[in-house]
Amino acid sequence: MKKVLSIVLAAVMVCSMAFAMSACGGNTGTSSSSQDSASSENVKTVASVDDLEGAKIGVQLGTTGDIYASDYEEKGSTIERFSKGADAVLALSQGKVDCVIIDNEPAKAFVAANKGLKILDEPFAEEEYAICVAKNNDQLTKDINKALKELKDDGTVQKIIDNYIGDDTKGKSPYETPEGTDTSKGELHMATNAFFEPYEYYEGDKIVGIDAMMAQAICDKLGYKLVIDDMEFDAIITAVQSGKADFGMAGMTVTDERLEAINFTDSYTTATQVIIVKE
Repeated sequence: MKKVLSIVLAAVMVCSMAFAMSACGGNTGTSSSSQDSASSENVKTVASVDDLEGAKIGVQLGTTGDIYASDYEEKGSTIERFSKGADAVLALSQGKVDCVIIDNEPAKAFVAANKGLKILDEPFAEEEYAICVAKNNDQLTKDINKALKELKDDGTVQKIIDNYIGDDTKGKSPYETPEGTDTSKGELHMATNAFFEPYEYYEGDKIVGIDAMMAQAICDKLGYKLVIDDMEFDAIITAVQSGKADFGMAGMTVTDERLEAINFTDSYTTATQVIIVKE
């Protein structure tokens, strides 16, 4: 009798375990398949600007890409904002966003460093970069414009750009402060976000790039020592407004919205906003 009861109890336990696994979704193969299907349904292929509507778009907070992409929110797009462009690109690699809108030159660096990504041939927008200065500091704006004109006229601006952009010219024309340069006027603080290669980025513990070298050349012309303060991009205008920094230079585009809060110098280069997607 004990033997019979043992057999019956064992059978009941097996049936109970089978029921529990079924009720809890014990068939992991089916569950995984459903999750993969649901995940793929959330991915939108972006092959052109026309595909941005309804897409998940990654941008760097406060940048021109952020400003332009915001127009798509009312068209059903979701804008994911990151403090650094690299974080937006990482999110794209992980499938958390469908594309990233960012400046063409940093985009090239990101794509080169991340396999499986590409830049769409169709540009998203064209823009001009300038230096931001506080509205109550007209004299500094005039001084920077004067220095910029001289640097453009003698070819220094183009040499600095060529030193960072172009396969045939990279590294061939680095800017160096002329011997005997007088910096007795004191310091000029430049606010930037040093994660925007080739405009500003770190080499070891030093900030280099087009903007950094351009700022150095301007300060040399004006008789100041350059001090570069690295901060979040969306903090730059506030830093300049408050006097924490004298000017801001970070691949910054002149927009009507920004002109309400800050002044801009003449443009020093033209750039293009592009779209990064998975291959």
